[in-house]
Amino acid sequence: MNTSPKDRLDSTLSTGPVVTCLKTLMMVFNVIFWMTGIVILAIGIWTKVDLFKYLELSSVYQAHVPYVLIGIGAVIVLVGCLGCCCIIKGNALLLYLFSGFLFFVFIVNVSCGIAVLIYRGKVEEGFKEGLSNAMKKYDANKKNEITRAMDFLQDKLKCCGIQNYSNWFETPYAKAEDNKNSVPASCCRKAPCQHNTLPKDKALIAKEIHPQGCHKLVVDFINSNMAPIGGVALGVAFFQALGALLACCLAKNINKAKYETVS
Repeated sequence: MNTSPKDRLDSTLSTGPVVTCLKTLMMVFNVIFWMTGIVILAIGIWTKVDLFKYLELSSVYQAHVPYVLIGIGAVIVLVGCLGCCCIIKGNALLLYLFSGFLFFVFIVNVSCGIAVLIYRGKVEEGFKEGLSNAMKKYDANKKNEITRAMDFLQDKLKCCGIQNYSNWFETPYAKAEDNKNSVPASCCRKAPCQHNTLPKDKALIAKEIHPQGCHKLVVDFINSNMAPIGGVALGVAFFQALGALLACCLAKNINKAKYETVS
């Protein structure tokens, strides 16, 4: 059954504002989407430069995680720019492809968010084991990678040992003839300090070295940072699902408007 010119005009007039509204919403979404890419990219760089220095000693350390975040952020920024072109051109096929990509990124972000939250639960046990292994392999003379990581940790967080400084007394480092009852110089409150052959008076020891252990400090620090990262990943993921839905709606209405114009 053929529609009258008046019906086609009314239909076109009703579809046109919907397309315009959806384009506006998609453009706003795309700008926010692009900004989330910048944020994820920044988090990835920060994780690599700063946060993962504290994780290097953990037995569950995964060196590739920051690069995954950096890669996801970079791809989102690139696709966000391409998304703007799709919206401006009003090409339905490109919008469907854009929607498919958003759905793919949604799945990746949900997976990453869940992985971060699961990984967070393994940090405490993994870091305790990693600290114990690092202290056994510590060598102040050779300054290998483990030694540098341990020194960085103790100096940065103002801590010493796992639970406290006495953990060092059980290590090969402190059992060596020239290091009896000693702790590394990185345990010092202020350098130089009396870290070789510590006195028996705990009050005197506390004035020279950091009395608090590193395990709790690191676990608290990492957990306080990983919870927001996981939360952001999940929040961004559901935002992307909304964007995928909007892109499909826009593509559908663009096709509908073209069909109405032709008919």
